[in-house]
Amino acid sequence: MLNLSTLDLSIIVIWIIGLLAFGIYVSLTSKKETANDYFLASNSLPWWAVGGSLIAANISAEQFIGMSGSGYAVGFAIAAYELMAAITLLIVAKFFLPIFLQKEIYTMPQFLEKRYDHRVRTGLAIFWVLLFVFVNITSVLYLGSLALQTIMGIPLIYAIIGLAIYSGTYAVTGGLKAVALTDVIQVLALVLGGFVATYMVLDEIGGGVISGLSTMIAKAPEKFDMILDKSNPEYMNLPGISVLVGGMWIANLYYWGTNQYIIQKSLASKSLDDAQTGTAMAAIIKVILPLIVVIPGIAAYVLKADIGKPDEAYPWVVSNYVGSGFKGIAIAALIAAIGSSVAAIVNSASTIFSLDIYRPLFMKNDAERNQSLSSLENNSSLLTVKEERQLIRVGKISGLVFLFIGVLIAPSLGNLGQAFQYIQEYTGFISPGVLAIFILGLFWKKTSTNAAFAGVLLAIPLSVGFKYLTPGIPFLDRMGLCFLLIAFIMVLISVYENKNDDPKAIYFDASLFKTSTIFNVLAGIVIAAVAVIYTLFW
Repeated sequence: MLNLSTLDLSIIVIWIIGLLAFGIYVSLTSKKETANDYFLASNSLPWWAVGGSLIAANISAEQFIGMSGSGYAVGFAIAAYELMAAITLLIVAKFFLPIFLQKEIYTMPQFLEKRYDHRVRTGLAIFWVLLFVFVNITSVLYLGSLALQTIMGIPLIYAIIGLAIYSGTYAVTGGLKAVALTDVIQVLALVLGGFVATYMVLDEIGGGVISGLSTMIAKAPEKFDMILDKSNPEYMNLPGISVLVGGMWIANLYYWGTNQYIIQKSLASKSLDDAQTGTAMAAIIKVILPLIVVIPGIAAYVLKADIGKPDEAYPWVVSNYVGSGFKGIAIAALIAAIGSSVAAIVNSASTIFSLDIYRPLFMKNDAERNQSLSSLENNSSLLTVKEERQLIRVGKISGLVFLFIGVLIAPSLGNLGQAFQYIQEYTGFISPGVLAIFILGLFWKKTSTNAAFAGVLLAIPLSVGFKYLTPGIPFLDRMGLCFLLIAFIMVLISVYENKNDDPKAIYFDASLFKTSTIFNVLAGIVIAAVAVIYTLFW
């Protein structure tokens, strides 16, 4: 346990109180008259809010603790998740967002009904809610609480409860707008605090950032191999060159292109330009994040950290190498990362539950009896003021319930080694099928509804089957194979059913994918930076 100075404790307390006060202020002053206001921030987010919220929702204890743990165990190769994500963000911004925004898509299950039918929508809506609650919320709460327990000596269960209250206060009361605006502040804190920890441990190793990195590379060159060979004990987690050409693309395209708690920020933007510019800015930040979330773990390895398991690497670095006052900044950054991610996941889980499960099943009024829900905006006029308030109330109650479930389950994750790998693998049970349904639905006009429904039904059984019947295949490769198999089955069904384009096919002009000069410049910087990093550490 770390003995924090009065200055450190003051910084942490001021941060928590200040952020909560800001979140509550936004919650009380923001417009929440309709479901669109609460769940989609009235489609008012500017580019800087989109970019900041994307990063804040993504970076959590999963990265600070989980990726540092994997940095300790695996090395810099784990940064592939961040670097490939940067490229993926550009793909999503250029090819996915224009279609989603043109078609007025506000939740991912809603797109599935517009393109397919209510079976596909409801099936995947249920899958997503279960995934968000039982994997994402629980793992983020556990990893964050583990860090606070290690650094500050707070009992794990109390830390879990405290983090749930901290993030739930403004997420549940204020909706997406409160989440997005507090995210902008929190992303500044997590980047600043993360750099503080990285700078100080590198300064200890080599007397500065550049010299510290050079010393680390000299002392542990094996930890800076970006492409692992089969002799590496971590090959099963990062299987060599297939990281660049295989299953990693499935994980990233699913996460950034179809995952509600991430893409919801872009869908709530003021315009397509705001959505794309904000997403490109998020890609820039992703390129530099390995310095914050991976390097401390490798530093702990080089310094021969006395820890019991890899996920204790980051707390160990903060405890031993971050000075008084700066510890408070680093811990505030960690709390910011955890709080913003939990808030984003809770908000999106309640959004999907309310709009894609509860409303279609339990709130169909006379005007909707014989009509499928295709757009929240187009159908909002069908709801009375009382029904709008009921939908918001359901969103708040479901958010509280999801947090409560997370608090109950989070302590049971204590036997994990590398929690980051756990999250990736079990999210991978659903991501190949979901991505196949979206990719074919967006870009192949023959894709049929029954083919998509087959993809829903096959996703988890096939993924589980691959895991237990082919244990020698790395999970990223299994994801790639599962995606190809599901896509192949969907193509066969679609060709059999549709001689021509499917009646619900999406049509668009190539001009839809033209991007602004600002986006193109930012994209060029990202691609060049990733290429340089892989060239240096191949």
